Amino acid sequence: MTSKRGRIAALLGAVAVVAGTTLATPAAATADTPATARPGGGITGQAPCPDAPEFTCGTLTVPLDHSGAVPGTLDLAVAVAGNTAAPKGDLLFLTGGPGQPGVPLMKRIAGKMAPVLKDYRLVMYDQRGTGARALQCPGLQEDMGSSDLAVPRKQSIADCAATLGPNARFYSTADTVADIDRLRGALGDRRLTLDGVSYGTLVAERYALAHPAHVARLVLDSVVPQQGYDPLDLAALPASARVLRAACQATGCTTDPAADLAATVRRYGNGAQVLDALTSYEFTDPNYGGVPEALHEAAGGQPAKLQAFIETVHRDDAAPAEALSQGLHAATVCADSRFPWGSTDTPVAGRAAALERTRQRLTAEQTWPYDPATATGLGSQLVCLDWPREPVPPLPPAHRRLPNVPVLLLGGDRDLSTPNEWLYQQAELAHDPQVVIVPGAAHSVQTRAADPAGRQAVYDFLLK
Repeated sequence: MTSKRGRIAALLGAVAVVAGTTLATPAAATADTPATARPGGGITGQAPCPDAPEFTCGTLTVPLDHSGAVPGTLDLAVAVAGNTAAPKGDLLFLTGGPGQPGVPLMKRIAGKMAPVLKDYRLVMYDQRGTGARALQCPGLQEDMGSSDLAVPRKQSIADCAATLGPNARFYSTADTVADIDRLRGALGDRRLTLDGVSYGTLVAERYALAHPAHVARLVLDSVVPQQGYDPLDLAALPASARVLRAACQATGCTTDPAADLAATVRRYGNGAQVLDALTSYEFTDPNYGGVPEALHEAAGGQPAKLQAFIETVHRDDAAPAEALSQGLHAATVCADSRFPWGSTDTPVAGRAAALERTRQRLTAEQTWPYDPATATGLGSQLVCLDWPREPVPPLPPAHRRLPNVPVLLLGGDRDLSTPNEWLYQQAELAHDPQVVIVPGAAHSVQTRAADPAGRQAVYDFLLK
């Protein structure tokens, strides 16, 4: 996967404009709304949110194992705005990662979504294993911070897997989808409007596929396709050439950063480090200022500036588990993804050999301006290489289409985390999709783009 889908972006925002109130009381049990007595039915402990009293916070209790085979429950924090009579119903905003919470960002997101909040009631929640109840893997957190692609120490991976134990398998996207349907019932909704960013788009898509009758419309911002991440990142690797050249043209640089990147990777074999740094830096500067110069010098045999750039970006990527849980990230990615060795239900002993065979089969054309070793050396994949064997949920059918509801797909043309190639891939599986690409924007268009065109497209789409 590309490296900042799991990043806790510094979301911009203003104060919210909606007053707090109590959450909806769950309706009587029907096919659409579960009864309060069922595990996870109802939201308890309702009170003004501690850091944003204009919103109501509460707790949704859900089963650890939605099949019921393993006992136990999890408490998920929920925050809701106050306009219970919103004519267009509830708007559930889904954050990224996997590993990013929702409730701490409620006020900021409400500021960004203010133009639609007379018509919608905003709802956010902490995905299982995130926020105040984040899965804690200190070594992995230290090694990776808010990166997906940094390569952690093997001991950190082993320690995390041992800490989470066999319950790690209950933190897949499928479990999150089941939690959302419990939340829908607790809110008293027949249908939800879902607005997902980054990993949140995958959650929204999977929810729509699993519960098509319960979706009103979808906003997909910085799109992960419904089949999930490609651990080899074969879309992001060539996208680096397009993105860097576009940024170079916009800033008037006189070199070819794609050619210099290819020469640098050939010379130093540092493709995974460079890709990790680039996909982190897009959050700071979508124009990648200074990067073409550093690549040009490195290609010519002077790597000091590039190495300093990589080290600075990695240092600035530090994040606590409460902001982005790398334990949850690992558990989800290892449960969800399909790797060169298969799934995490594949015996550990044969995985490394399968990965090496894949490296040997990859071509320069598939990975340029990087090399095949970059594709097989990314931390997002290596975290799962030795992850303990566990049963995994099935993927949705490859060509199954989203339900026939309005869908907006939003992207920035400088995004390496979720490149536009993925957006167009997902658009093919939507009925009459609306596609908006914002020039000069990188990841998370609604919250980070300087150009307001993407946010305006969301407002227009939601208020139709």
